[in-house]
Amino acid sequence: MDGAGEEEMKPWEQHSSVIRLPRFDYNAPSSLLTHSHSAFLITCTIKREKSATKEAINLLHNFLLNDDVSSKRRRLDNKDGGGGEVTTDLSLVKLIRNGLVLFIFPQDTFHDTVPIVSNIIQALESRKITLPLWCHRILPIQATCSLNEKELQEVVSMLVKKFVDANQDQLGRPLKFAVGFNRRGIEETKSAKENLNGSNSLLDRNKCFQIVGTAVNSVVKDSVVDLRSPELSVFVEVLPLSGVPNGSIVVAVSVLPSNLVSTKPRLSVKALNSNTKEGSVAQ
Repeated sequence: MDGAGEEEMKPWEQHSSVIRLPRFDYNAPSSLLTHSHSAFLITCTIKREKSATKEAINLLHNFLLNDDVSSKRRRLDNKDGGGGEVTTDLSLVKLIRNGLVLFIFPQDTFHDTVPIVSNIIQALESRKITLPLWCHRILPIQATCSLNEKELQEVVSMLVKKFVDANQDQLGRPLKFAVGFNRRGIEETKSAKENLNGSNSLLDRNKCFQIVGTAVNSVVKDSVVDLRSPELSVFVEVLPLSGVPNGSIVVAVSVLPSNLVSTKPRLSVKALNSNTKEGSVAQ
């Protein structure tokens, strides 16, 4: 794709020959409140969410097609050999925060999103695919749950156990881990303010860290926090969903390997483009 040609196009015209902008799935918030989902959360340039949505679908498309593990359960159709509309079972979810795009898979279909994002980053680093203009980072969400102590601890424990079982031969002792927690402006909403005023709110960063740390230690007794070189990083992301009842908070949870994580200047998912400016990324 010619970079000069892209610069002449308005943001919402990006990739219009490849894919149309999907509609929001207004049933998604209620499903997220009652069921766990795998998903992708993308940070992008503020006020360029439409362009980032098209770019993200275009970016994910080939990697979803090549995901042999779950391709039989995914519907992807590039009708005109690249010139038509691409359809997928990913649903676009409406958010109340700029600079973010959220896609979720259906509640009864779980996908291992981590290797998909890992493959994307490897392809970008080797220059096999074009660097994105609008999408900055992709968080591969492995599960979602309501923000309460019991559910969060169960989800983190389950994902950490899965990670440790798959990587036993490569992990050191004590196991080094880090925890990332993002609220991304959710505290500005009436719902979050009500939760923040509660006595047992997990929106408190330290409280959330404590719960996650307890969950990790319940799986691996010999584990320590290491923010400089963690072997696994647990990300808890409060999702700023539109259309959820007051008092309802949903979080996304991911347990990521070191190759997908940056620790400077702070713990975060690795950027898709090394030239990404942190000031333009939703924090």
